[in-house]
Amino acid sequence: MATTTDEPSDPTATIRGVPLSRVALYATLLALVGAYVSPLYSGLTTAFKTQDAFRETSPLLPPITGFTIDPWLIAGSELASGMINSFALTIPAAVLSAAFGSLAAYGLTKVDWRGQAFLLALFLAAVFIPYQAVLVPLRQFWSMIGLTQLHDRGELVELIVTHIAYGIPICTILFRSYYQTLDDELIEAARLDGASIARIYRKIVLPLSLPMFAVTLIYQFTQIWNDFLFALVLLTNRSNYVITLELNALAGSMATNYSVQMAGAFIAALPTILVYVLFGEQFAKGQTI
Repeated sequence: MATTTDEPSDPTATIRGVPLSRVALYATLLALVGAYVSPLYSGLTTAFKTQDAFRETSPLLPPITGFTIDPWLIAGSELASGMINSFALTIPAAVLSAAFGSLAAYGLTKVDWRGQAFLLALFLAAVFIPYQAVLVPLRQFWSMIGLTQLHDRGELVELIVTHIAYGIPICTILFRSYYQTLDDELIEAARLDGASIARIYRKIVLPLSLPMFAVTLIYQFTQIWNDFLFALVLLTNRSNYVITLELNALAGSMATNYSVQMAGAFIAALPTILVYVLFGEQFAKGQTI
């Protein structure tokens, strides 16, 4: 009598040799990517459409008919002054906040003095102060100083100093966590050779800080460039408007022209995108150290 043996079946279900769990994972990831990219794609297609094409076609359809670059030209001309003011604000504020944060972190980690723990606690607490909590005293403070009475660009100076002061705490915390990983024996050897605190920072600590400078500069550039609240409170002269205020004015003055608004949004976001593209490798190195 012949007997048959049942071969054990594979408990893992497959689709054309690919495990079903992996198919489900990839499908979920594709759905998430589509949910993230679709608003960007629809905004980009809208920016190249005429008003008639926008009203008559779906935002997801490419501008095959009704293609135009006029929204980009209009938005570019309207945002040009705000773009220049934003660069004049963001570059010095980002550089100085990172530089002061590096110096403060060096003093809190590699220099021994009384009161370090208390000062570090103040820096840490300052990181968690929301913008909304300081708007009224900030406006009152700059009204007493009166920089706007000295120069037409005084409001931009006020905004630069505000962002420097607000960026120093987070830069200090980031640099401090990095400086704690530096070899103390190297710094101690420099001290034994007679190097001063300033010389040790300039010759040893600063060159080793370049990856963290990339992190803090990219972070600060993005935060300051995208700021709207401080600019709204401190800037009253239209000639001093930064890109976020000009973009808001663009949306208000052309409420029905969505093509211009979308083009303006992409123009305003372009510098931060370029910063991440150009310095993304340095940013990743600084994050992994």
